[in-house]
Amino acid sequence: MDIDSRTSKLSDPLESLLGYQLRRASNVMMADLGSRLQAIELRPVEASILTLIDANPGCTQSDLGRSLGIQRANMVPLMVGLTKAGLVDRAPVGGRSQALRLTRTGMERAETVHAIIGAHEARFLRLFAPELREAALEVLRSIRQEGEGVPRQDNPELPTDD
Repeated sequence: MDIDSRTSKLSDPLESLLGYQLRRASNVMMADLGSRLQAIELRPVEASILTLIDANPGCTQSDLGRSLGIQRANMVPLMVGLTKAGLVDRAPVGGRSQALRLTRTGMERAETVHAIIGAHEARFLRLFAPELREAALEVLRSIRQEGEGVPRQDNPELPTDD
């Protein structure tokens, strides 16, 4: 018996675990998006940053980091790269803060990003019945917010395990 036929017969108790399925699905989706974005020499995180700046011209690097859950130390090299690539401009707004906006090249790249993300999303959304799409997104948002939110003992509106 070869290795492939042995592993295909493994009992897999992980198949029924929500977290396991979410991680595996996320890996598949991010790999697909990453391969699509390679054509325009961007990674998913860079595409996310361009998308947010496009939707929020004048936002700051701190705003982006908070929105994307990226620490300041990790945002710095990302922004340096996008600026050096000629996709993002900075303008002082007070103190050490700088407003971010897309350059003309950045706007063109953002349009391409939107098209790539649209095709990527369509590929996976087709797996959901139309009436379930918004419910699926809401459940995923709730899971994310649960993990990002205030601990239960500090939020009187949430039930505790007492």
